[in-house]
Amino acid sequence: MRRLLALLAAFWLGTASAAQAASPFADWSAVVVAGDWHASDGGPTEGFDNARRDVTLALGRAGFQPANIRQFSVRPERYKDTRPEKAELRGIYRALVDGAGRAQGGCLFYLTSHGLPQGAQVDQGILRPGALANMLDQTCGKRPTVVVISACFSGVFVPALAATNRMVLTAARPDRTSFGCGQDNKYPYFDDCFLSSMPGSRDFGVLAGAVRECVRAREIAEKMTPPSEPQIWVGPQLRPMLPLFAFEWTD
Repeated sequence: MRRLLALLAAFWLGTASAAQAASPFADWSAVVVAGDWHASDGGPTEGFDNARRDVTLALGRAGFQPANIRQFSVRPERYKDTRPEKAELRGIYRALVDGAGRAQGGCLFYLTSHGLPQGAQVDQGILRPGALANMLDQTCGKRPTVVVISACFSGVFVPALAATNRMVLTAARPDRTSFGCGQDNKYPYFDDCFLSSMPGSRDFGVLAGAVRECVRAREIAEKMTPPSEPQIWVGPQLRPMLPLFAFEWTD
């Protein structure tokens, strides 16, 4: 009986490992950043770090290897359970370099923070669109790359990042704010829609459309105006490949 149980356990572990290895994202690297901890009124909020933590979990459930995901927070000392690194641009760049060297199938970059017309807040500095484009050019290069920017005015990132091998999803137009950054919000609206839409979406292309519709419906329900109008860019090289990168959702 013990031998049979051992064989069954070995079979199950082998099957689980093979399924995980077969994921289209098993050889992708990911960097997930919470760039601020202030609410829209200046008070404290856990919204960005909640999103950082749960987006990381969602990526793991979709087929990313947890060892290939790096998390960053402005206050990493508060989150001993998830052990994020300090959110600073040099450290984020080093993580992109390291991740792209170890997992060479593709790249994902996710940032949730406050935004300005010049870029997105990362701790005390601003991550500008051109700087992020250079970072991704030097690390991910021509690999399939998905970039998600959850911030006000985040559409400003699209022109700089719009390479043929990239998908870019932003929370707002370049001239619009996004919503849900109050002290009592668990997540910003966009992050909430990303997380709630991901389990029902087959791939990032389907997810982008679902997130945009979710944000639209949420803003109407909450009477938020003007609408943020999330932006979607998919490069012509990546577009036909997106269905091949299907989520392999696990509970």
